[in-house]
Amino acid sequence: MSDAFIPKSDFLRILTERGFIHQCSDYAGLDEKALAGDLTAYIGFDCTAASLHVGSLLQIMMLHWLQKTGGKAIALMGGGTTRVGDPSGKDASRQLLTPAQIEANKDGIKSVFEKFLTFESGPKPALMVDNDEWLAKLNYIDFLRDVGRHFSVNRMLSMDSVKMRLERDQELSFLEFNYMCLQAYDFVELNRRYGCVLQMGGSDQWGNIVTGTDLGRRLGTGQLYALTSPLLTTASGAKMGKTAAGAVWLNADMLSAYDYWQFWRNTEDRDVGRFLKLFTLLPIEDIARLEALDGADINEAKKILANEATALLHGRTAADAAAETARKT
Repeated sequence: MSDAFIPKSDFLRILTERGFIHQCSDYAGLDEKALAGDLTAYIGFDCTAASLHVGSLLQIMMLHWLQKTGGKAIALMGGGTTRVGDPSGKDASRQLLTPAQIEANKDGIKSVFEKFLTFESGPKPALMVDNDEWLAKLNYIDFLRDVGRHFSVNRMLSMDSVKMRLERDQELSFLEFNYMCLQAYDFVELNRRYGCVLQMGGSDQWGNIVTGTDLGRRLGTGQLYALTSPLLTTASGAKMGKTAAGAVWLNADMLSAYDYWQFWRNTEDRDVGRFLKLFTLLPIEDIARLEALDGADINEAKKILANEATALLHGRTAADAAAETARKT
């Protein structure tokens, strides 16, 4: 974020001070929208596995803070786009899943969002929708004529998700090449249906997201905004959410609350403060005190991180039980 820009809205202020922001298409315009209490935003989650993993938690927390600060959050299930596969950050094509597998995966990941968002109650209840609702009904010829004509192949070839695969002489299927078109269309469709004006995602999604803001401009939606979070790696450079034992899943039937607690307890010393800001609801003042600890004392901060992160996902009782089990071992 630009050092000269100081957010006035609670939404951008909290995201800024807690380290969620990597890029934004228009800080001032988005800040004004949030300040007016007129901000609806979404993040898409493809249904490629029966559970999301901890790498998706950063985006889920962004939706949490959006709702907490008075915005309307939309969790978009990628029932339609999962049939295509997002090439962003991938060296090879995803394995294509059957509709039945996609539906089963979607059911598996839905429950996590209820831990972080409030649906069906409150002043602005969150929404969960599936892009298969509109993508499956698209007529290919009509889509090419009405939407496809607004995409520049030259620009699409310059996107990192495409360019890196081509530079490495790794195959990029025509199916995957169309993914950014579908994601951009999702943004337009959510604007038309729900007044959504902001798409958020990881930094690897920047090209796809701004393609959506550009498509909205061409199709007359009005101003749309893009906001991305930084690529999350540990202080030693490892990819967040990957361990020697595999992915750190968010569903309890794929990773126990105790193992989840241990994942956070084993955080590297240099990451403790950053992870407390991103993955807990502790006040910034308390986090400042904890991240100032050093030596053996940093272990207490790690235990607090593990307790708070586990309580958010699995509940306070499960977090306390995990901490007690760890104490006895």
